[in-house]
Amino acid sequence: MAYKRNPMRSERVCSLARHLISLIQSPLNTAATQWMERTLDDSANRRITIAEAFLTADAILQTLQNITEGMVVYPKVIERYIAQELPFMATENFIMAMVKAGGDRQDCHEQIRVLSQQAGDVVKKEGGDNDLIQRIKDCAYFAPIHAELETLMDPTTFVGRAPEQVREFLDSEVYPVLAKYPGQLEGSVSLAV
Repeated sequence: MAYKRNPMRSERVCSLARHLISLIQSPLNTAATQWMERTLDDSANRRITIAEAFLTADAILQTLQNITEGMVVYPKVIERYIAQELPFMATENFIMAMVKAGGDRQDCHEQIRVLSQQAGDVVKKEGGDNDLIQRIKDCAYFAPIHAELETLMDPTTFVGRAPEQVREFLDSEVYPVLAKYPGQLEGSVSLAV
């Protein structure tokens, strides 16, 4: 597709990954007939399959590196997508805030369900923007939480421990391995095919 930046390289990764996954069948078929006995019927299988697996994995990693080196992130596109989906994601927060303010959970759930379905119709059937927040602001039932709506939709409250988990994983797993190979991780990948 003309608007995509790297469709052929991404599709190549998918294709190679499919090939790599399929390579497991040959050794499994051999193992199924050997019954834990050492025979020579797997020697050709091993010479081909193991080498192919490493070469295929290497090609996948090189292609992924090539793709990610040229990756461009569009924050405005991300912001727009979050703005469109966040009101739906925050409905549980709205319900909990209403219950804290003295509302009945079942009544609140029904009110938010109706408004969400209406906003969903605008998005899905009419192609319009998500207007759920405006619907909530216009609804007297939700008056007790009108002032809290922006706080209840803070996107950072929807990611849980993900930022900390990523930092912990990088610090404990990735950086120690990278430190073993100083100077060997420089450069970029160019694809010849």
